[in-house]
Amino acid sequence: MASISDDEVLDIREGTQKSVRRTLGKSGKVEDQKEPNVPEGNLATDDEYSFLAPGRDYEPMNTTHVYTTQEKKTLASYESLDYLPSHSDIYKNWIKKQKVSLFHLDVWFMMGLIGFCVGLVGFVLHQLIEKIASVKWEITQKYIDDSNFVVACLFAMGYGILFITFSAGIVIYLRPCAGGSGIPEVSGFLNGTNVRHILNIKTFFVKFFSCVTAVGCGFPVGPEGPMIHLGALVGGGVSQFRSETLGIKLPILEKFRTSESRRNFISAGAAAGVASAFGAPVGGLLFSMEEVSSFWTVTLSWQIFFCCIIASFTTDLFNSAFRDFRYTGSFGQFKTNRYILFQIDEGVDVNIFMFIPTILIGVIGGLLGAGFTIINLKITKGRKNLLHKIRQDWGQKLVKLLEPVVIMIIVTMFSILMPKAFSCTQFTCIQGPTGDPTYGCFNDTRNQLHVDVNVVKYTCTEGKPWQVDNHTFKTNASYNEVASLLFGTLEDAVTFLFSRDTHIQFNYTALFSVLPFYFFMVLWACTTAVSCGALVPMLMVGAVYGRIVGRLMVTMFGVHQEGYWEWMDPGAFALIGAASFFGGVTRLTLATTVIMMELTNDVQVLLPVMVSVMVSKWVGDFFTHPIYHALLENKCIPFLDAEPQVTVDKKNDFMGGERLQLELYTAGDVMAHPVITLKCIEMVTVLSDLLLNTSHGGFPVVKRGKDNEQHFFGLITRLELTVILMNEDLFVPVSEVEEIDSEFVSSQESHWIEFDQLNIHKLDNPEQTSEKLNKYIDEKKYKNLTLDLKPYINQSAMNIPEKFSLKRTYVLFRTLGLRHLTVTNSRNIVKGIITRKDLMGFSLQERLTEKINASREMNHIAQPGNNVI
Repeated sequence: MASISDDEVLDIREGTQKSVRRTLGKSGKVEDQKEPNVPEGNLATDDEYSFLAPGRDYEPMNTTHVYTTQEKKTLASYESLDYLPSHSDIYKNWIKKQKVSLFHLDVWFMMGLIGFCVGLVGFVLHQLIEKIASVKWEITQKYIDDSNFVVACLFAMGYGILFITFSAGIVIYLRPCAGGSGIPEVSGFLNGTNVRHILNIKTFFVKFFSCVTAVGCGFPVGPEGPMIHLGALVGGGVSQFRSETLGIKLPILEKFRTSESRRNFISAGAAAGVASAFGAPVGGLLFSMEEVSSFWTVTLSWQIFFCCIIASFTTDLFNSAFRDFRYTGSFGQFKTNRYILFQIDEGVDVNIFMFIPTILIGVIGGLLGAGFTIINLKITKGRKNLLHKIRQDWGQKLVKLLEPVVIMIIVTMFSILMPKAFSCTQFTCIQGPTGDPTYGCFNDTRNQLHVDVNVVKYTCTEGKPWQVDNHTFKTNASYNEVASLLFGTLEDAVTFLFSRDTHIQFNYTALFSVLPFYFFMVLWACTTAVSCGALVPMLMVGAVYGRIVGRLMVTMFGVHQEGYWEWMDPGAFALIGAASFFGGVTRLTLATTVIMMELTNDVQVLLPVMVSVMVSKWVGDFFTHPIYHALLENKCIPFLDAEPQVTVDKKNDFMGGERLQLELYTAGDVMAHPVITLKCIEMVTVLSDLLLNTSHGGFPVVKRGKDNEQHFFGLITRLELTVILMNEDLFVPVSEVEEIDSEFVSSQESHWIEFDQLNIHKLDNPEQTSEKLNKYIDEKKYKNLTLDLKPYINQSAMNIPEKFSLKRTYVLFRTLGLRHLTVTNSRNIVKGIITRKDLMGFSLQERLTEKINASREMNHIAQPGNNVI
């Protein structure tokens, strides 16, 4: 809440401020102050920072993010949300009418229903992706088998362009906020920021079909990020049994329509999205707890875990019976290769020496993860600068539409033509219990070294195996290493990289050719205007450099199948590399480790995976914020982290400055003041004037005490005031207002507005509302009318003294999910107010820096010899 001058407070109170006719937006704010439609925020044309200025794209974890003036305006335009509903008299009456089920069975039922719906969505999404992908690669391979590369390339490009144009087009022209993974927006919403349209049913369908077509056609992205957003959409939609877009509002389970319940179900839906996408119920729970959700309880943990179990079970159940929407006849038979995405059949025994390359992989993961984040932000800002130079709206949309098309053409040509630059590789195995690898050897039952039989042949000899003796099979078949990594889906490539006992399946040239190309293509693709994620592409990138490290170990020390050195398996290091890059980009530790275990069923490498994830996190934190937090900052979505990062700039400090101890500062140091307060009974004209001429989201309400002072009583929000003012039958002439023992009574309980009428997120008809508010100000008959606010005041609104610790203020605000925190003096008189924006790092940094500088000046003046005349 921004502060205003004393004169403005007095003018509004006395009704003498000159009123300008204004119109409210759907959010309840006046039109010129309403929040932006574009989730990425406005372009900061005043960004004059250097390329690696601390606090911008390069920002170590202890560095406060720096916003430009224009970005701060975008931040201020977002409305915040309370986690708990307003504790008013009408809310208490509403609570009394709600049935309390034994053991909260209705909540558990809803969690199960959300899990089932998310699991079903995940099944349909993956089936469609598999179908689109299989058609593309089967036909393309057919043309390649006929040596018709031109037709193969043209078909693959045309196929990809058709689907990617559709994918980007529906996002650009129908619902721009459906682009990307949606994880930053969902995280911002669950943290307490109202991000428009992200939980709309139109967003759901655009997100779903954009993701299906983008991933299915071979665009270098994954469906896991969008599944998290889709899960949140299902959680927020199914639990409410209503849709403003469709005009549906079923009169059942109304008790779930509070802000607290809605946000809990959205958290559950997001977690279920991870569980369905990865087949990882525990990973989904931890991902939601560690990254998406800001409010957590033990009870909620069990409920969300149940939701994740149902989601994973539902997806696996349908996957057991259908493939490409064809019934396989094995309903209920959970085959390992269907419900464990990257099943590892052969584990390796961990050795202490294994941690040396593991730490190296962790360092690489942290460096590449930080580079991924920085370059991602640079590409996004570079695109914004380019689009800013295009004045026409249709021109901007056309550029957004053509960009993924260009990427699709590059990826398709590289995937089809690049393998032709590499010669075919013969199958290899070891003949006998020990010895050197032999070319042309297909398999030997005395030794496990082999080449995966599903590798892509491309233009190589198909061949057939034949038996030489009782143990050995030979073959004249060969395969293309690069085609095995680029031809087909990402899941197929990652499976090849993770495979065990395939020490020499891939050589350095293939791995080093694929790594930089895929790294930059994934970087570029996941910033475009399509619904996409980068979680599986991250696994692909990490698995490639992990495989390189493993291959290096084989080159240096040879192939060891058993004994003390059997841990040197490139497939095991590929898994460790995938985890390190995942952790280096997202900085998630618990979720990453558990998801990798559930994805592969390889518990034997648990400890090396944990080490690589921690090392990659530490290294990445040295350079940047986690990717999703960095995207929140780039999109200018207000977000309160678990702990405040506030630093004071120091000259020549490359790490961004000195961290402040917030326990040494108070709430009074950062509060906005003076504050517009309301009385329990207020003039209609004053309320209307406030709504039309201020941007504040809430107002403290005061009550006169026995000492004749106005003491803090509670708080009421802008939307609540707006709805109440639309009911003229609640207005009472000043002459009829009675004061009894300092408690105001002017209306009976039977005339109160119901809680569900106040429990809204936006105005249905802002134009009509604005007309009424302007009418109240202009027409004389409303000059002496009052409104009793007492039944609608949040009587449990938090307030703290001015001297309250700033660190504890932050913890209190974030833990309770507050929207407003009133600051009072020792006599409970309102002195200021704190909102989400006041507690963001940059705001704390600015205000505390001013205080520090002022304190230094006072100390300088107080020193002997520095007296000022």
